[in-house]
Amino acid sequence: MNWFRAFEAAARHLSFTAAAEEIGMTQSAVSQQIKSLEVRLGVPLFERKPRSLALTDHGRRLLPQVDAALETLSAATGAFFTDQPARLLTVSASVSVLQWVIAPLLPRFRAEHPDLSLRFISAIWPDEFSRTLADIEIRFGSRKQAAPKAVPLGSNKLIALKPKNVAVPFEEMPLIEAIGISGGWPAWGRATGSPVQSPSIFVDSYGAALDLAVQGNGACLVNELLSRHPLQHGLIARVSDVLIDAKEGYFLSCNSDTEDARTFTGWLTGVAAGKTA
Repeated sequence: MNWFRAFEAAARHLSFTAAAEEIGMTQSAVSQQIKSLEVRLGVPLFERKPRSLALTDHGRRLLPQVDAALETLSAATGAFFTDQPARLLTVSASVSVLQWVIAPLLPRFRAEHPDLSLRFISAIWPDEFSRTLADIEIRFGSRKQAAPKAVPLGSNKLIALKPKNVAVPFEEMPLIEAIGISGGWPAWGRATGSPVQSPSIFVDSYGAALDLAVQGNGACLVNELLSRHPLQHGLIARVSDVLIDAKEGYFLSCNSDTEDARTFTGWLTGVAAGKTA
């Protein structure tokens, strides 16, 4: 590829020096690239004159083909290099936190920081975060699974919630269980002294469990952090005031030492602490 880039630039400028300046090589490197191409093709591409260059017939025949090929490659890769905003913060977040904690309050943050662009990458399980390079990470899991310098986001308390305005008593409601967590409905039943039936709906995240409950599909047991917005806006109701402990929770880590990263981290920490309505 370097051979053809050097040839196209030199043919357009008819100068190895001007070609070198354009493509970021030394003049001798451009000359060597073209010489290698000529050796490979077995024909001269330029007439080297004392003060200038001229294309040979072989060079004139090759140039349109090389030019077309480079334009095709440029068009094919152009879609991958769209203009990036000057200030872009990448946040890799648990899909549950993104849906139920960040999204409801994000308009206010955006209004206060209109020049900051945000890219959100959603994930569920801790191992999924290793696939991305993000400025900020919000992981779900145990303390052991969290990043070394991560701090808890909210609590690791679980709250039982049920649909609003549903005539079916809680004891007869389907129970929604998030898989891959400790405790669950049996632990809640022991803590409250209330017998509970076995869950009949299983999902892969607290956020999905909460979404199903809001839509009237049954009662869910989720991290207390996720419940604040739907409770404040009357989307869901408490089963009781009892909160139980869980080994898993949400953990926040900041991987970027920029003012934008600190601003977003501070805002989200305030949201989790209940300081932002």
